[in-house]
Amino acid sequence: MIKFDNVGVRYGVGEEILSDVSFYLDPGTFHFLTGPSGAGKTSLLKLMYLGHRPSRGMISLFGHDLSNLTRNELPEIRRRIGVVFQDFRLLDHLTAFENVALPLRIAGHDHGEYESDVAELLTWVGLGDRLHAKPSTLSGGEKQRVAIARAVIGKPDLLLADEPTGNVDPEIGTRIMRLFLELNRMGTCVVIATHDTQHLKRFPRQRLSLDRGRLSVLPPLEVVQSERESFSDEAEVPQ
Repeated sequence: MIKFDNVGVRYGVGEEILSDVSFYLDPGTFHFLTGPSGAGKTSLLKLMYLGHRPSRGMISLFGHDLSNLTRNELPEIRRRIGVVFQDFRLLDHLTAFENVALPLRIAGHDHGEYESDVAELLTWVGLGDRLHAKPSTLSGGEKQRVAIARAVIGKPDLLLADEPTGNVDPEIGTRIMRLFLELNRMGTCVVIATHDTQHLKRFPRQRLSLDRGRLSVLPPLEVVQSERESFSDEAEVPQ
């Protein structure tokens, strides 16, 4: 799915933000991206969703060497990636429903094909009464949920999320994590940047740990069974 080989990133003439980063992620895997503020997490995610090119090294995505892709080939690759940005990046002139439906419209689907799916997903994340609200009328947590719904609605091959539960309450945060886990169960490779140690304990998964621009691949946190979340009585995740 993703392969980095000795990748480095610097902005301008300053020191490298990322140095000698090498790792690979298999299809259908789930990873947490951790590290202190300023460690380079957002820069690493930018490389994964083609928002920035490396200063050196090689990146392969879906079997394509990114350095060999033409400008015309990039949109097709990007359509296979869902991204949850920290600053949401919603389109202000569109409603919550229209923002979530945008990836499906771009992919050529008709309104009738996705109307019920978009409405169900927004309802599931607690925004069933806000389908026609514009972003300017939404709170930060509501915008976050719209951005998450938009990222997952197309069931992408790769989902990247930058602190996706940072603006929501614990109950909604757990729901969102369950949504990501369900996507992963269906085959999506998931990478979530987070500072939330509770999620790391409740959902033990391999960690990509950044420290001062250098990356280590770490095993899941060891957690006793009593600390793990049981979802047997939770509402079913929308399909």
